[in-house]
Amino acid sequence: GAPAGPFYINYLGQEQGPIEFGQLAQMAVSGQIKSDTAVRTAESQNYVLAKDVPGLFSDKEWLTTVLLSWLTGTFGVDRFYLGYTGLGVAKLLTCGGLGIWAIIDLVLVLLRKIPDAQGRPLR
Repeated sequence: GAPAGPFYINYLGQEQGPIEFGQLAQMAVSGQIKSDTAVRTAESQNYVLAKDVPGLFSDKEWLTTVLLSWLTGTFGVDRFYLGYTGLGVAKLLTCGGLGIWAIIDLVLVLLRKIPDAQGRPLR
């Protein structure tokens, strides 16, 4: 289940909220909040990083995904890592679309356009 809310975010030194978890998750997907945004619950006065709120961001790291995509992208390892098993197999069987698919995926990962298989942004 989702963590108990409501949540408050610290944006440019000002607190905004209350924000329910679903809205907070949507803000993360749309890029309105980043993994290093300060967030607190209504019960706590202590802020934590948004990436430390369970279920808000992926447990997969962006830099790890970049490296996997760059070094082993033609074998689909990056897609397997993110949880896209079917796409990983397809990428493996086509050698990364003869390299084209691997290059496109690398660019998309660098631009943070590929989430994990659950749709959560990478940490």
